[in-house]
Amino acid sequence: MEGFGPIINTPGHMGVDFEMRVDFDRLRNYRLARAREALEKSDLGAILLFDFYNIRYVSGTWVGGALGDKMTRYCLLTRTGEPIVWDFGSAARHHKLFAPWLEPDNCRAGMLGLRGAIAPKAGLFESAVNEIVGLLTDAGVMGQPIGIDIIELPFLFELQKHGVDIRDAQQLMLDARVIKSPDEIMLLSQAAAMVDGVYQDIFEALKPGVRENEIVALANKRLYEMGSDQVEAINSVSGERCNPHPHNFTDRIIRPGEQAFFDIIHSFNGYRTCYYRTMSVGSSTAPQRDAYKKAREWMDKAIDLVKPGVGTDKIALAWPAATEFGFANEMAAFGLQFGHGLGLGLHERPVISRLNSLTDPIELKVGMVFALETYCPADDGVSAARIEEEIVVTENGPAILTHFPAQELMIANKY
Repeated sequence: MEGFGPIINTPGHMGVDFEMRVDFDRLRNYRLARAREALEKSDLGAILLFDFYNIRYVSGTWVGGALGDKMTRYCLLTRTGEPIVWDFGSAARHHKLFAPWLEPDNCRAGMLGLRGAIAPKAGLFESAVNEIVGLLTDAGVMGQPIGIDIIELPFLFELQKHGVDIRDAQQLMLDARVIKSPDEIMLLSQAAAMVDGVYQDIFEALKPGVRENEIVALANKRLYEMGSDQVEAINSVSGERCNPHPHNFTDRIIRPGEQAFFDIIHSFNGYRTCYYRTMSVGSSTAPQRDAYKKAREWMDKAIDLVKPGVGTDKIALAWPAATEFGFANEMAAFGLQFGHGLGLGLHERPVISRLNSLTDPIELKVGMVFALETYCPADDGVSAARIEEEIVVTENGPAILTHFPAQELMIANKY
């Protein structure tokens, strides 16, 4: 990728005439070309997509929030055709007006079952499948296997009635999405820069008496003010809740000398962060500092291994086994010493863990972007350190997108 290195830097969020920033036409063209290439290399005649990240990747359309995950939106891409998108009511008309990269006739209103709320006997699945079968026939691919990523069972049953040979398209799409373009990496970097700023706000607000949910509210407010299009989740964990990691937040009051860690998961123009930081409140203890030092050492050891050609098994082996930090096996400890791809989805390829990477390693390639996470429980039995860095694989090794300080345990509002 020409200009790949410098483009990892974070330009402004706005479009301007005096700098080359994110080129959204180039972004859409890249993604559709990657999907087409994957389709061409497969034995599929078409792919039918319900996963809303795959729909966005192929079509450049997005309806989020309450409607985005109800499996009423779907997108068809045949070997020779342009993307066809069925969308929630008036969203289809909106695409005709504001998404000129799509053919107007390919922006269609659609409705299925709203995850079962509309019963199959209403006939919506039957009519949708009849329409799709007609389109597959017109494209000359009706007799070929059709790839689907996720699906409601009534839709599957209707396709089977028509004799459609259904295959797994999720693997194809995740393979297509694994190498990020410079525009995708800029958006990932911009999303991370927003979280850099939120962590400064958290660092200043983290005082005795503040509640975990207040930190969550602060982070949501600041992210939306800065232009986030979706705050997917905020983990806010403190005190005795740090060990074991509960992966949520409560209304717990944070007290002096306690450790707290946070994970901020949001997206900017669709591209996500997964970004942990750990802080102590007012002061820290020796067990807290020791745990943090170990978590940092495990992180740095993994980052040092990141370069093209390295297998994900090598990174997984750089982390301690589950039994070394208090868990019975790797399944019980999954997600603590962990890596996962980042992009339009929170968990893309590669997934790096002793649970899967030792038997099914993936070779790192230039343009992969993933988060690395480490976790170390403290000897006091309640505290724990959690660190996460977002990494881009470049020709010269790792480039880090997450910039809020994490080399040493930060003490918020130090006494």
